[in-house]
Amino acid sequence: MMTKDVNPLEDILLENILLKNERIDDLLCNGFCLIQNPSYFCFGMDAVLLANFVKAKKSGRCIDFCSGNGIIPILMRAKDKGSKFYGIEIQKEVSDMAKRSAQLNKCSDTVEFINADVKKVRELFSHDSFDTVTVNPPYINGDDGLHSELSALNIARHEILINLEDCVREGAFLLKQGGTFAMVHKPFRLPEIISVMKKYKLEPKRMQLVEPKRGKEANMVLIEGIKGGRPMLKLLPTLTVYNDDGSYTKELLRYYEEMPS
Repeated sequence: MMTKDVNPLEDILLENILLKNERIDDLLCNGFCLIQNPSYFCFGMDAVLLANFVKAKKSGRCIDFCSGNGIIPILMRAKDKGSKFYGIEIQKEVSDMAKRSAQLNKCSDTVEFINADVKKVRELFSHDSFDTVTVNPPYINGDDGLHSELSALNIARHEILINLEDCVREGAFLLKQGGTFAMVHKPFRLPEIISVMKKYKLEPKRMQLVEPKRGKEANMVLIEGIKGGRPMLKLLPTLTVYNDDGSYTKELLRYYEEMPS
């Protein structure tokens, strides 16, 4: 991502960014940008791919679980994939950062971030009230794998405060019949993902594997389910990220291309 020119920023936002050792990244999409802090979990390619992968109505209400710094709702807003967006994030500092990004992009009226636990989201919203739910959840079971010393990174990577079933269960509660649930995760957990989605009546309908290089083992999976849908899964062509020379493939680059304003 490119660093965005900060000259147009309001003084108070700029002061906050400088004091907190933050940066502004250009999302290369309709002039939108995002405030990030290297001390927390910065967004990766998985979030960008999910925001592009999910099918969402322009008039729909969308909610993103484990929203982090707000990349998915803000990028979906930039791509006109919905009319109202919410992001739920349990870490207050990160949620506040997302709120300031919405202010910076002048979209606070359509993109709202809430500092809350996804497991308690039904206390905030009613049953069957959303058209789309997205989630880029922690990938790693509990204590498996290496942990960073920073608790914010632990929370983002490991199922410490929330797990896969929590996300699916609460997503199914919020979705309208026929609504869309979309997630990015790791392929090694795919059997569990499909099982849990079916348990909560989210029928997997579209899936795409992502491989780092052609012929290499896939390291990401994008999956979308429909609440109350009929069984029929469409497997999309595998998306390859890098060419042999290390450059991005044409297929990947289209996700980062500037969209016309």
